Amino acid sequence: MKIKESIIILDFGSQYSHIISRRIRDIGIYTILCEHNISVSNIIYKQPKGIILSGGPFSVYNKNYPSIYKNILELNIPILGICYGMQLISYLFGGIIKSSKNKEYGKSYLSIIDRKNPLFLGIPKNKSIVVWMSHSDEIKKIPKELKIIGKTKSCPIAAFYHKEKNIYAVQFHPEVSHTEFGIIMIKNFVIKICKCKTNNYNLLNNIIKKSIHNIIKVVSKKKVILGISGGLDSFVTALLIYKAIKNSLYCIFINHGLLLEEEEKFIKKICKSVEFPIRIINAKDKFLSKLVGVTNPEQKRKIIGEEFIKIFQKESKNINDVKFLAQGTIYSDVIESSKSSKLSDSIKSHHNVGGLPKNMNLKLLEPLKKFFKDEVKEIGRILGVPNYLLNKHPFPGPGIGIRIIGEINEKKISILRKAENILFQELNNYKLYKIVDQAFIILLPIKSVGIMGDKRSYEYTAILRSINTKDFMTATFSYLSYEFLEQVSNRIINEVNGINRMLYDISSKPPSTIEWE
Repeated sequence: MKIKESIIILDFGSQYSHIISRRIRDIGIYTILCEHNISVSNIIYKQPKGIILSGGPFSVYNKNYPSIYKNILELNIPILGICYGMQLISYLFGGIIKSSKNKEYGKSYLSIIDRKNPLFLGIPKNKSIVVWMSHSDEIKKIPKELKIIGKTKSCPIAAFYHKEKNIYAVQFHPEVSHTEFGIIMIKNFVIKICKCKTNNYNLLNNIIKKSIHNIIKVVSKKKVILGISGGLDSFVTALLIYKAIKNSLYCIFINHGLLLEEEEKFIKKICKSVEFPIRIINAKDKFLSKLVGVTNPEQKRKIIGEEFIKIFQKESKNINDVKFLAQGTIYSDVIESSKSSKLSDSIKSHHNVGGLPKNMNLKLLEPLKKFFKDEVKEIGRILGVPNYLLNKHPFPGPGIGIRIIGEINEKKISILRKAENILFQELNNYKLYKIVDQAFIILLPIKSVGIMGDKRSYEYTAILRSINTKDFMTATFSYLSYEFLEQVSNRIINEVNGINRMLYDISSKPPSTIEWE
């Protein structure tokens, strides 16, 4: 099928490049993600209706900064620059960019100067709107061809357009869910400015059918071994693969000793609800012995990932014709764990992505690796995943091993399990469990002095982290009541031996990640 209308995204290594693509796909417009240095002739050949320059971790004043062929700006094709893309456009026209004294990460407020500009049509006439920033450079001066149409308190040039060309740019990220009216700005660009017509080509039902077809094609008559974690991602992966190859799927749940109190019971509940069998392997001692004395978070993740693979490879020898290891890797795991383009930066390894040994004798099968969390949830809903699993908070593959900062031992595991159990009880008591998207406790390797029963105590400090998000690529901390926070804090300090101080994490993503390690 020939695509008549498309938007090209030139990728400068942003963690959000694929979110831009996803937002435009949701509107019903085909997108093509290309390297930033694509030739002018190649762009002309593809005949896009518009071009978007993504963000990226670079500065235009650095040596060998990534750029585009300047002739692209003369093609008479509408262009939208985002973050680094904005700075690059300004720089190519003769603007001045310098390191900002007032760096902005996360929530900021945009004042729209020109509300009649096509980019901002349909946005309510509020004094300012919430936008999501992630930049350490800023435009100090723009050339006369450009006109400022938006600003923030710390960034006087937060949006501009070219006075004679269809070129627009914003310093913030309209593609992330936490930017108010961001989707309206993207729609304005692709529909009003680029004159694209929606075609709804990308329905999830068709994606599911295509995914099942691809699994059948790739696996053929071989067998697949899959690690069930108890979370939504691995369960939806299992359902997709089972629909494709039925009894050629073998599911294994590995108890690595870093689970919450109720996690293994939850797995057994899942086992009863599905047609395919799941084998439970207790490998607590293997994992915990490997983690003795380890404090580096990347090393922890890789040790846990490698130990998982060793067990899977050992189990695969007991099953004839197993050639594939399936994992519930989703796109946010891929983005943060590996370089999704030549220019992107690795944030941290995921146990599915960063901890795999080079000499693995199983081929990877990851049918969800191009989907975001909310898409996975919707695919699960279509496939009939029960609500208790759809609404379950995500739990990391490395378990509470990455919620214990520093060295892991049995005592710390016990402390954290009890604390998280209390947190979940109170989330349910206050009817907050379904309102917040993820909540958990972090145990710090820091002790503080306290007074308990008129006696001096010297125990650990713990952090409560609760976030709200759509796709887990950006997140805000949850606005929880003081009454709830006080109740959780009092119960944990009074009931859990080993914690005498509680703090609440009020950082967003970016600049922070959701998990601490």
